[in-house]
Amino acid sequence: MKSTQDYKDLEKKYYMQVVNRMPPVLVTGKGTVVTDTEGKDYLDFTAGWAVLNLGHSHDFVTNAIRDQAGKIIQMSNLFYTTPQLSLAKTIVDNSDVDRVFFCNSGAEANEGASKLARKWGKKKLNGAFEIITTLNSFHGRTQAMMAATGQPHYQANWKPLMPGFVNVEYNNLKQIEDAYNDNTCAVLIEPVQGEGGVNVPDTDYLRSVQEFCKSKNILFMLDEVQTGMGRLGTLFGYQRFQGVEPDVMTLAKALGSGAPLGAFCSKEFCSVLEPGDHGSTFGGNALTTASGAAAAEFMVDNNIPELALETGKYMMESLSQLMSKYQIITEVRGMGLLIGMEMNKDISGDIVSKSLEQGLLINAVRPNMIRFMPPLNVSKQEVDVALNIIDSILKDF
Repeated sequence: MKSTQDYKDLEKKYYMQVVNRMPPVLVTGKGTVVTDTEGKDYLDFTAGWAVLNLGHSHDFVTNAIRDQAGKIIQMSNLFYTTPQLSLAKTIVDNSDVDRVFFCNSGAEANEGASKLARKWGKKKLNGAFEIITTLNSFHGRTQAMMAATGQPHYQANWKPLMPGFVNVEYNNLKQIEDAYNDNTCAVLIEPVQGEGGVNVPDTDYLRSVQEFCKSKNILFMLDEVQTGMGRLGTLFGYQRFQGVEPDVMTLAKALGSGAPLGAFCSKEFCSVLEPGDHGSTFGGNALTTASGAAAAEFMVDNNIPELALETGKYMMESLSQLMSKYQIITEVRGMGLLIGMEMNKDISGDIVSKSLEQGLLINAVRPNMIRFMPPLNVSKQEVDVALNIIDSILKDF
């Protein structure tokens, strides 16, 4: 049996060194707990980067995967397969979109949405092709999506960037209005920015952007890769904002409940893609969509987004109590169970390391900010355990 160090040596020898990994070698997980090769348990408040919204190895999902694996795993999209149709119906029945295309990741979903927007511009706007996105956004790591992602440190090594994306300030309608021109075909924004620091917009921002897009006949597109599938306390994040309905919506992360699955969805009026315009060998794969269909069914039938809303409120209140106790915490912000804790010192890395030692997995989304994104069915008792660990660490600062 290989030791922890054996696995690390294999990684160092064979894997491209593009990730600064944390020390544990994780081998099993159940619910909110993962276990490493040494038998140590960790409370997971990262959920695979907001992927495992039902937790690790959820019985309803894993049973669906086992069942589908014994039937058919993969076929070309030239043929009908059944799980993708079930998942597509669940998405449409519980949202304001009409059509779904499945792919493999959030970056692919945003690429597909951008292609749809460009074709909209070609057909309806005299060839308009530019898409307005926001600073501190994150839309993926493909060549096009790095240009869409308004964070210079993601872009620096890959310049010149692919043209066709304009980055403006988030939560600032005037900058979108000023950036608009005859070449603009769409606006792409996150309902709440995740990688950018858990940035929550003003309550009327999304609706105002939507109204502006409608007035110019450009597409209003929402990147729900991180905020979708219950994370903000509603099945889709935009549903937290009154009067908001995207023309196009992208999904991934939690959509497959751990299986690699993404989607871009659109209303009927802008579903301009035709046979041959887009495709994917593995998009809509029977195994991954079986996982996604089971997760979505369980989430809807058991009101998991409402649970996330309730537990998220409890966690925000608990973090606010810590903020009143420690002056080093300057702000607690978020929605549902996407929560950030901002500090006045760049100590996030230290907190993450010390939390790991005490059996808690968290994420430093900024040098001065911790991001919490546990499974949506995390218990309040587990929240207490996690925040007691944070409390004990903050005493040292």
